[in-house]
Amino acid sequence: MDELTAMHISGSALKAERARLNIAAMNLANANTTRTLEGGPYKAKSVIFAAKPLEGSFRDTLNSTAEKLRTVEVARVVEDKAPFTEVFDPSHPDADANGIVRMPNVNVAEQMVDMMSAKRSYEANVTALDAVKNMALRALDIGR
Repeated sequence: MDELTAMHISGSALKAERARLNIAAMNLANANTTRTLEGGPYKAKSVIFAAKPLEGSFRDTLNSTAEKLRTVEVARVVEDKAPFTEVFDPSHPDADANGIVRMPNVNVAEQMVDMMSAKRSYEANVTALDAVKNMALRALDIGR
């Protein structure tokens, strides 16, 4: 595997983890949103990743290891199926006749863990990119 292939794989992971971080941040920002444009409370979202075969040259395709190389991409963003939380607050503008307010199905602790995991994965891929860059620089130094 050459340096550009390693950078491409890590770059795809950086893009995917950034999407996961953005979705978690959006969920946290809307943790108390009881009214959306679609109607009703905000529905938490999750990112689904998919492995995608690495596209390369014809020579890479003939190489047995090229078939095993995969990048990651965001396959889709799905809504959480968890039920909404019901809170008794008769003074809330979105309360029903019984004083019940339907709150979003955002689990704040779960979203914080997802954000920390995305951050760590992002950092790991930045480290991998840095290692590849250092290897390429060392190879150039050897050639001098």
